[in-house]
Amino acid sequence: MLAIAGGVIALIGVFAIVFPFATGISITLGLGALLVLGGIVHGAHAFTVRGWTGALWQLALGVVSVVAGLLLLVNPVVALASLTLLLVAYLFVDGIAELWLSFRMANRPGRAAVAASGVLSLVLAGLLWAGFPASAAWAIGLLVGISLLATGISMGVVAASNRSLEKESPSAVEPRGA
Repeated sequence: MLAIAGGVIALIGVFAIVFPFATGISITLGLGALLVLGGIVHGAHAFTVRGWTGALWQLALGVVSVVAGLLLLVNPVVALASLTLLLVAYLFVDGIAELWLSFRMANRPGRAAVAASGVLSLVLAGLLWAGFPASAAWAIGLLVGISLLATGISMGVVAASNRSLEKESPSAVEPRGA
């Protein structure tokens, strides 16, 4: 079953890579719907709990969530551009943090890998920023697709590895020496 699930997830990843704009819009709409739903739950909680000092904050969080969700739902193309800018900011901060960490790892194993990851994050942030706003049409969908494809492949590898282990060693449910 793990191999089948991995294959399905990898296939979804391929579709996301082939259709990155549709994937990005779908993610934006899904996020908008989740924010609206979450905001409604926060608001309902604020009204059902009597005497709780955090009810006003809960209500405020609910309103902010509903408004943010509606903004994503009303104009998903602008929202996708905003998410792309958020991704650029994330990659930039991640790159700086990883480079800083690599400098702090003096002579430790893995230091070069952490530094390389930081440089890659900075390069990706720079490429997305340089290509903005055109990169908004494909960046989120493509990156999610690559992630799904990698996840699906890794699930298939784990499934194949476990099959070879099952052939080599006796079943875990069989008593030893049986």
